[in-house]
Amino acid sequence: MKEMLLSSLALAIGATSAAAQSGTPTGGPPMMSVQMPAPPAPVAVSLKPATTALFVSDVIEPICSRQPKCVESMVPKIAGLIARARKAGMLVAYSTQEANMEKWMPAVKPAAGDPLIPSKGQDRFFSTELDNVLKAKGITTIILTGWKVSGSLLYTSVGATLRGYTVVAPTDTTSAPTDYEIPIGIYAILNQNAANPTNEALKPRTSTLSRSDLISFQ
Repeated sequence: MKEMLLSSLALAIGATSAAAQSGTPTGGPPMMSVQMPAPPAPVAVSLKPATTALFVSDVIEPICSRQPKCVESMVPKIAGLIARARKAGMLVAYSTQEANMEKWMPAVKPAAGDPLIPSKGQDRFFSTELDNVLKAKGITTIILTGWKVSGSLLYTSVGATLRGYTVVAPTDTTSAPTDYEIPIGIYAILNQNAANPTNEALKPRTSTLSRSDLISFQ
């Protein structure tokens, strides 16, 4: 299996770390290098608008405006996907903390009638009405977008597959503050309890890695 060197994987490994022993400056957390499998390439998927929902998580000004990756690359990709989803008549749902529900980035802000799900945890299904909202609309597939890939998107993908949904995660519509969090999040999404390690397109009740330009609507 191809492997990728994550030379910047930062982990706190205690006061007896090699860096400390060698006299290396310890202004930040010690660093260690590990190897992990390279993520599979994103795959093309064709989705049915009537049974697919686009989910937007935490693309809000208090988070996104401080993250260049969010502002410069993630938001434009999500905005384009939202426009296409709305044109296809798809359900678009949003989730963030109640206090931030009016603070969406302007390019991706909700439209009248879009479901707004106040979050209770990183898994946006936890103690919310999200499952009921989706099932009431006959949704079986969810496109997960937003901040961040190793946080809310990862945990929501687990919550979704546990409830029988098929998940599509476009890799250009999510990110994280550090480079190492991105492959960690992607690996975990594909290898969670409902695993799809080879990234088989639309394997039922698992997650598929795609990209916004590889998603089409039937």
